[in-house]
Amino acid sequence: MASPLARLGAWADLPFFTESYPRIETALHAETRKVFPPDDQIFAALEHVRPDDVRVVILGQDPYPTVNHAHGYAFSADEDTRPLPRSLANIFKEMRSDIGAAPANADLRFWADQGVLLLNTVLTVPEGQPKGHDKLGWQALTDQVLARLADRPRAYLLWGGSAQQAAQAVDGDTNLKIESHHPVGMYGNLNFFGSRPFSRTNAWLHEQGLPPINWANPEGT
Repeated sequence: MASPLARLGAWADLPFFTESYPRIETALHAETRKVFPPDDQIFAALEHVRPDDVRVVILGQDPYPTVNHAHGYAFSADEDTRPLPRSLANIFKEMRSDIGAAPANADLRFWADQGVLLLNTVLTVPEGQPKGHDKLGWQALTDQVLARLADRPRAYLLWGGSAQQAAQAVDGDTNLKIESHHPVGMYGNLNFFGSRPFSRTNAWLHEQGLPPINWANPEGT
């Protein structure tokens, strides 16, 4: 597995990459199960959006454990993924209710183009085993990323207990924090539906004097 540091820009300065990642990398090399996402996509979200460009953080749990789904961005998948992952189908359902539209496919990288960091609290997963790498130590990276982003107000969409626990230290007075259940499967209707995260985020960005996120139409970014 090649070192990610050359592609990470300012994120490469985080202590995680010298203090924790070598041990995780060794564990991944020793893993006998198939692991998602592919090696060169593990840090894709951080490579795409550098610290100073982050306006919104969407924090999830761990990558999709299904073949050809995970590509390094939380909740996103390649555009030809059919059917949609269950979490993403619920996200799009809420988006249609909230803002009246949703993307035509599973690829959310156009959100990253606009400064949305699509980050999971755990960056790898064994095939078919959600939370299978929960004990590897990825959470240290999440902690350091969130600490790095504390330099100015941002919007945080915290979907699920893992995300909310990771972001406990995020100041809810200076930042926007929208917390709801993880949107996966049948549990997505507990308090994810009706939470209106997309319109609320854009309203908050407007209050900050920042442009809104174009959530639904990649052609409009």
